[in-house]
Amino acid sequence: MVKRFLSALMVLGCSLGLVTPALVRAQSNQGFTFTWGNDSSGRQELQYHLDYGTPGFMGDRYWLRLGQQKVAINRINITYPDYFNGIIDPKGIEVRVGGSNGNRFFEFRRELGKKIELAQVSLDRDNRVIDIVPAEVIPAGTPVQVVLNNVYNPKDGGMYFFNARIGSPGDIPLMRYVGTWILSIANR
Repeated sequence: MVKRFLSALMVLGCSLGLVTPALVRAQSNQGFTFTWGNDSSGRQELQYHLDYGTPGFMGDRYWLRLGQQKVAINRINITYPDYFNGIIDPKGIEVRVGGSNGNRFFEFRRELGKKIELAQVSLDRDNRVIDIVPAEVIPAGTPVQVVLNNVYNPKDGGMYFFNARIGSPGDIPLMRYVGTWILSIANR
């Protein structure tokens, strides 16, 4: 009886070992963020999704949601930290509009929206800035997400703060802070 129980326990343990990597990979979305005290910086956390989120993975895709803005957008500016030693492919940057308005948590990527034409995409690796200029102004109230394709993830896991700013058409070309994506790349 004990031998049967141990045999069944070993088979169950081995089968869980085979299923666990798939479960871990499915948890590459942002989790819960706890904030202690009053966040006087005014930081707004934005939603994101990583296709893999594995350290050193070549060909990852980051889905960075800006959401609906109250103003029209004619420029998107993303800064990332100096300790992010991954590689972002400027040719793999795209902007999508429309689709889901962000109310459905589990359907983040299903409603991708429409890919729009970009007038200019520049990546300044020295200053860690991605600058995106759409060919046409994105109207206010339109759901927007930036997609970074072909990203080579950092070799070490960690949390990386990507900050988003947008520019609006008008006389004064000032960039307005929208929020921060707190990307988590887990060590596995």
